[in-house]
Amino acid sequence: MDKLLEKYLDEHFYLPPKNPSEEAQRRWRRAVGKIVKNPSRRFRMVPNLDRRSEDKAKVRSTQEKIRVTLYVQQAAFNFIDGLKKKEFHLTEDVIKAGFSISPDELALITSKHDSKVLKMHGGVDGISKKIRSTFDRGICASDLDTRQNIYGVNRYEEKPSRSFWMFVWDALQDMTLIILMVCALLSIAVGLATEGWPKGMYDGLGIILSILLVVMVTAVSDYRQSLQFKELDNEKKKIFIHVTRDGYRQKISIYDLAVGDIVHLSIGDQVPADGLYIHGYSFLIDESSLSGESDPVYVSQDKPFILAGTKVQDGSAKMIVTAVGMRTEWGKLMSTLSEGGEDETPLQVKLNGVATIIGKIGLLFAVLTFLVLLVRFLVDKGMTVGLLKWYSTDALTIVNYFATAVTIIVVAVPEGLPLAVTLSLAFAMKKLMNDKALVRHLSACETMGSAGTICTDKTGTLTTNHMVVDKIWIADVSKSVTGNNNLEDLSSVVSSSTLSLLLQGIFENTSAEVVKEKDGKQTVLGTPTERAILEYGLSLEGDRGAENRSCAKVKVEPFNSDKKKMAVLVSLPNGTSRWFSKGASEIVLQMCDMVVDGDGNGIPLSEAQRKNILDTINSFASDALRTLCLAYREVDEIDDNADSPTSGFTLVAIFGIKDPVRPGVKDAVKTCMSAGITVRMVTGDNINTAKAIAKECGILTDDGIAIEGPDFRSKSPEEMRDLIPKIQVMARSLPLDKHTLVTNLRGMFREVVAVTGDGTNDAPALHESDIGLAMGIAGTEVAKESADVIVLDDNFTTIINVARWGRAVYINIQKFVQFQLTVNIVALVINFVSACITGSAPLTAVQLLWVNMIMDTLGALALATEPPNDEMMKRPPVGRGESFITKVMWRNIMGQSLYQLVVLGALMFGGERLLNIKGPDSKTIINTLIFNSFVFCQVFNEINSREMQKINVFRGILSNWLFIAIIALTVAFQVVIIVFLGTFASTVPLNWHHWLVSVGLGSISLIVGVILKCIPVGSGENSATPNGYRPLANGPDDI
Repeated sequence: MDKLLEKYLDEHFYLPPKNPSEEAQRRWRRAVGKIVKNPSRRFRMVPNLDRRSEDKAKVRSTQEKIRVTLYVQQAAFNFIDGLKKKEFHLTEDVIKAGFSISPDELALITSKHDSKVLKMHGGVDGISKKIRSTFDRGICASDLDTRQNIYGVNRYEEKPSRSFWMFVWDALQDMTLIILMVCALLSIAVGLATEGWPKGMYDGLGIILSILLVVMVTAVSDYRQSLQFKELDNEKKKIFIHVTRDGYRQKISIYDLAVGDIVHLSIGDQVPADGLYIHGYSFLIDESSLSGESDPVYVSQDKPFILAGTKVQDGSAKMIVTAVGMRTEWGKLMSTLSEGGEDETPLQVKLNGVATIIGKIGLLFAVLTFLVLLVRFLVDKGMTVGLLKWYSTDALTIVNYFATAVTIIVVAVPEGLPLAVTLSLAFAMKKLMNDKALVRHLSACETMGSAGTICTDKTGTLTTNHMVVDKIWIADVSKSVTGNNNLEDLSSVVSSSTLSLLLQGIFENTSAEVVKEKDGKQTVLGTPTERAILEYGLSLEGDRGAENRSCAKVKVEPFNSDKKKMAVLVSLPNGTSRWFSKGASEIVLQMCDMVVDGDGNGIPLSEAQRKNILDTINSFASDALRTLCLAYREVDEIDDNADSPTSGFTLVAIFGIKDPVRPGVKDAVKTCMSAGITVRMVTGDNINTAKAIAKECGILTDDGIAIEGPDFRSKSPEEMRDLIPKIQVMARSLPLDKHTLVTNLRGMFREVVAVTGDGTNDAPALHESDIGLAMGIAGTEVAKESADVIVLDDNFTTIINVARWGRAVYINIQKFVQFQLTVNIVALVINFVSACITGSAPLTAVQLLWVNMIMDTLGALALATEPPNDEMMKRPPVGRGESFITKVMWRNIMGQSLYQLVVLGALMFGGERLLNIKGPDSKTIINTLIFNSFVFCQVFNEINSREMQKINVFRGILSNWLFIAIIALTVAFQVVIIVFLGTFASTVPLNWHHWLVSVGLGSISLIVGVILKCIPVGSGENSATPNGYRPLANGPDDI
């Protein structure tokens, strides 16, 4: 059965976990067809593909307009502008606030790239004066409100959130509930005509009250989910940017940005507002998101226009903000786009398939039940009073039959299955947010539970990212860096000229900077590596600052992970020029043919000396230090367009930078191994550094391989097939190497791969992987945009927590499916068999609505929100293509269904005799007992479903207060229904013996569960072990 079901689901309801095609999304929608009770609710978390297509068309149209504005010959526009020049007038508010340019004119200068008007206003300097901002101090925070009132806030118009009553309305759109309400009104009308007030209202009113209860519980659950997703969505939009305000550098939210702010941009940033370039180095902008043009745009003082929504592809710069929010093209574009919805997850689609199959079966049973009841009624009527005589009570009977049939559809179509995935994912995402992991895409949380490989960075993920210079080699001498005596220690072995050259190389060739904080203290900003070297330079500097920072920078080549170095060309006070280069030790050393001696002179670099330097680098690396070389080269002529030279440099120093392993990483890696997850370190560092850290973390084992990127790139596909399973460390790798490794792991080996990344160049690998994990602290905005999960604390242990929750989601949904399918089968069969044999259904419409709520909303809340436990990380992950409904689940479903059917059948056909129930109301007592026993069977089966394979179903139950609360609420309300609401629910109060029988019969399902778990199931291609996993070890906890 499971093979046939999986085959059908794979054909019609398969969806790739990432970047699904529109055809795949439309295919499963077609397969669902019309077997949907409430489309507005069931597909609430599914994207509207038509609306999404409209949005894409809007984006293309806007891009075309912007492209025309930016790239068509400017002369034509100048001519048009000359014909119809728009006049801008300063309003009283603008003048009163002290500004000299109107918001609309200022916004148009940047958005239209209007160099003519910019020049008319005095260029960038003139604009800054007119908006009362300075390049060195920025704006005053005290007039922020005034600026935002006049020039706007940096937000675009968003659609208001849906209110609670909109969710109530969605819940009321259920077609079966609408039909039941019509039946209830008919029942009230006929009842009042035949039985009078108030007795004639009870049946219909009971159905209406039950429907209202179902609707309210459903709406509350959905509304809470929407609030959780809204909160997570707000977290996704939290982007911070560096600005200069009140004369000091600070980090602010992009939503607090105002016109006049001085923004610091660097590689990987998304531009938060329109602005004008002040100064920078090698500043390249990717405008494809706005214009559709893939070629990067070089921004300079001649072309200073920077648009919101574009991305920094290379370099760094300062810009002054000229337009925010709805006055930018990006803001206008974003406000026109509708919420197309997030892509559905594979599990949601698969469970839509399961719901469709069961829905068709339920519809067939409902029709058959109604026909059987109607035929029996007509036959009985024909044999007694004849078919020509009709009474109002006959109409009431037929209405009740129809209501029962419709209620069977309510119970049989498990709309809650796909929605339970959403509930479970929302719960998991909320918990992960508290644990420093921001899930950007729903499917990632689900897919992470199946991850078999994690390709992780070293720096900042496995290590603390708190770097300090631990050792330095200069002039053939290695020194350990010890506290405050750095200058004395170094001065004892090198001359002052050598020291000056070292300091000049540190201060001129750095992307870090010293900034003043609010309290007047100075702090160093930049990447951890740059910060460590600059802080070391500051500790050496003493009073020599003016001397070492008196050069003028001519050109800067920022660091990138392809070149693995950075360079700067400076003009010296004596009129000469000098290139400084700093980067990966082996690469910079290859560029050198000379080395600085103790007196500051350059001497030829012999092969023996080169070998000694390489030994020093390897010695530093073996101590788990990150190594960097600093070198310089004198040049006579300056060519602004030429790249930095690749030879002829003189080696100055080698830095050994310490970056300790994070606490808990070793245990986390051990947990991964227990869980069948392979951890591979992919780093740009020296191979010896990488190996030392990998061994300390427990990643590199005796049978594993450490390889360098260039070696890996040179392998053929056949060699890679043999090599990749053994690779545990890849050093000196390029982003392309990471992308190749991920592609082969997914393609050749069918692995589910998670990848960490922080740089802009990591975006392709993050996009290619099954789960892209971007670093929240070190990661660029481009990397975060390409990722599925943002690790807010950059900690490897957090990644393992995502995997734990991913497994919890998968297993929780399996538990809920097992529980719900059992209820479906029993409710269908018991009503159908009873209708065929006795001519009446033992479970009424009101009772079935209550059962539906137990198994749908309440069941999902109880089972789909179980937190993860340690046992989940002691099994291998579920592989691609494994059956979701496993043989273990089918065994439990069939076993429990059979037990419940036997019990309820015995009560139905022999209950009066077995329990010695006599009297005129014996039939009502038996039907009440059947209903009560059926509900308690579900209560205990819900407890059973907490563990699908293990016997001890009570482990951890006390820590899950939500589960206990729902079970208690279900039992309490069941007592209320039986004791107090019998008039509406067609029940009578039971004596304590009958309560014991009901609870006892329900509790026996726990014993049945133990017996079932002792029955082995066949092990075919898909393992029949717990949840599709194979246990790795046995012990007391396995019981």
